[in-house]
Amino acid sequence: MSDEREQWQAAERLALTLIEGGLQRMAARTLAVFLFTDQESLTAGDIAERLDASAGSVSVAVKSLLTVGLIERLPAPGSRREHYHLRDDAWAVLFTGQNTVIQLMLQAAQAGIDTTAANDPAHRRLTQMRNFYQFMLDEIPALLERWQQHQRSLWPR
Repeated sequence: MSDEREQWQAAERLALTLIEGGLQRMAARTLAVFLFTDQESLTAGDIAERLDASAGSVSVAVKSLLTVGLIERLPAPGSRREHYHLRDDAWAVLFTGQNTVIQLMLQAAQAGIDTTAANDPAHRRLTQMRNFYQFMLDEIPALLERWQQHQRSLWPR
């Protein structure tokens, strides 16, 4: 079993990979904290302390991870602070209609389509964008069902 320092180095390497993949730096580091924590839930203060980061930057990162569906708020009776945890289905939610970013992309494409003429090249590009995201959303349920079956075969209850 590795020690805490080795785990944190692995978490930071993972965050760097996520950054290279397009995630904002603090969101990537925050996600790494959720992936490597042994706690059931974390507060923004917990994350800020672990990352030695400002409350504001952690707040923006948490909001970003909430928006894409990777983390969710947990009820915390008796606590005045918001508690968050990595969703069990985080990776599946990232690619579903529950992901508000995908919905926003669809809406933005449609708004552009509505303001361009059918013979305008922008109209064609925006239609392709909308059709792509709609196709992906239509295909995701079957793909996720296969994923869940695969997970059940690996982790029977």
